[in-house]
Amino acid sequence: MTDLSLARAAVDRDRLLRLLQEYGVYAGVVALLVFNFALTPHFASAGNFRTQAVQVAPVLIVALGMALAIGTEGVDLSVGSVMALSTSLLSLYLGYGPWIATLFAVVGGVSVGAAGGALIALVGVQPIVATLALMVAARGLALVLLPQLKDVRDPGLATLGSGDIVGIPYLVLIAAAFALLVAFVVRRSTFGRQLLAIGDSRPAARLAGLPVHRVLIVVYVISGALAAVAGVLATARLTASDPTSLGTLMELSAITAVVVGGTPLSGGRVRIGGTVAGAVLIQLLTTTLIKHDLPPSWTQIAQAAVIVCAVYAARERGKR
Repeated sequence: MTDLSLARAAVDRDRLLRLLQEYGVYAGVVALLVFNFALTPHFASAGNFRTQAVQVAPVLIVALGMALAIGTEGVDLSVGSVMALSTSLLSLYLGYGPWIATLFAVVGGVSVGAAGGALIALVGVQPIVATLALMVAARGLALVLLPQLKDVRDPGLATLGSGDIVGIPYLVLIAAAFALLVAFVVRRSTFGRQLLAIGDSRPAARLAGLPVHRVLIVVYVISGALAAVAGVLATARLTASDPTSLGTLMELSAITAVVVGGTPLSGGRVRIGGTVAGAVLIQLLTTTLIKHDLPPSWTQIAQAAVIVCAVYAARERGKR
């Protein structure tokens, strides 16, 4: 091949990788929808769409917090355990009313996030190590508070978990509201610009006088709070508190949604629209495998493959 043809091939490959990173998640969602419309029985029904939307809501809420953490070149592995802790606290304080119980659940998530942020920002512990330790600790605390599954019977939580407005479930409306709020923070607020600057280059952000420590702590506090809210919503939907299984592997789903959505693990960029599409993609992928009688373990394998492909595309593009 001539030098000119090699150059053209490199340009074409770079263009393909760019398109894959920018729009691959949307193409994946469309492809799965077309596949299911054509080959999955009873997929194109209002009841199924409602079920899919309700199931994806907690994943999306957790993924929004994860996107902020990854945007700072970090990660939050404690989100699944925070969901478990929030369901334990919710059940423990439900006697005081659903709002008080929800407040305690969110405070629990905020506390875990603050601890992780402090370890990362003030002590200098790597995000993966700090949040891994908190993942183990939070799950253990959740099991100490509530050693086994417990039914949650409260009219307010039952309405939250199954109610709707003009046919749109409350859980979906709450998830959409959080997505819009986080998108506004990232794109329009000073905090969002500081967050992206820190993810792009933390030393440069310090030299520019940005409040690096404060921003990092707030990012992980937000991630913990969102994970706790997701735990409350999941508990309301299931009408049961189960700290043993609630939130298990949620960190994998959240990271997948964020990375597939185009947010690079190297930080400095956060794509909220892509994260929403990534969460939908993961839900559709899970549904497709289940409805075609494949075991749940295949879902985890598929998610891992999707992550590898997304990271590879971002890595190859970053070399050019």
